[in-house]
Amino acid sequence: MNLRLDGKVALVTGSSNGLGAGIALALAREGAAVIVHGRSQPAAQQIVRQIQTNGGQAFLSLGDLSTDEGVSQVVEDSLAMASHIDILVNNAGSYANRRWMEASSGDWAALYNANVLSAVRLIRLLAPSMKEHKWGRIIQIASGEATQPFAFMPDYAATKAALVNTTVSLAKELARTGITVNTVSPGIIVTSGVEQFYRSVAAQRGWGTQWPDIEQGVLREILDNPVGRLGQVEDVASLVAFVASPLANFINGANLRVDGGSVITSN
Repeated sequence: MNLRLDGKVALVTGSSNGLGAGIALALAREGAAVIVHGRSQPAAQQIVRQIQTNGGQAFLSLGDLSTDEGVSQVVEDSLAMASHIDILVNNAGSYANRRWMEASSGDWAALYNANVLSAVRLIRLLAPSMKEHKWGRIIQIASGEATQPFAFMPDYAATKAALVNTTVSLAKELARTGITVNTVSPGIIVTSGVEQFYRSVAAQRGWGTQWPDIEQGVLREILDNPVGRLGQVEDVASLVAFVASPLANFINGANLRVDGGSVITSN
């Protein structure tokens, strides 16, 4: 399917590895020029080279999104290379595997800054230009935990719920401007970091060392889904590419779950 992304420019935050890298590669395959963002130049440059090797167009933007100054620099550098940004994918963020009584108020504040305010800063700087061009896509990467949180990682789940909420508010704020705003909420997606984490869990719980056995352990004891497997990066990246395209003009203010059905809800 031709997603009609030729000529569009996308900024994908946190795209030097993991899910963000997969999203950047998917958008580039569909014809978009992609600004690869990260804090590690070697990792981000590797994704840029991969896109360029495959015939795509990519730029590199490094910077810390946890401060106003850092975000301003990222946007300034990006616009110097690409002149405009049509698609913003707010993927960058962090998490910590801690329980309620382990997370201090400072931990909560720091995670909110990293996961929510970083997105807000970028939206405030880039939405006005999208309005001028009468077209834009803002896509927030949240999590199934925004809707169905675990007992652990409460601060992380709360930040993702905040992203879902801001998406709905922003879609109303940008009504009839040609900009759509949506959330994509993945379930457990197998990135290198997720695999490393669950391998450590497997060692504690005796699931074995082979990944198929570990995957079944996760489904059995952590979070099951009707599909019967964990998600792959491509599962999420393909949806993001579609939502970013002109073909998704009538999808707005939505929270689109990519979780194999692990979140039990009727909407």
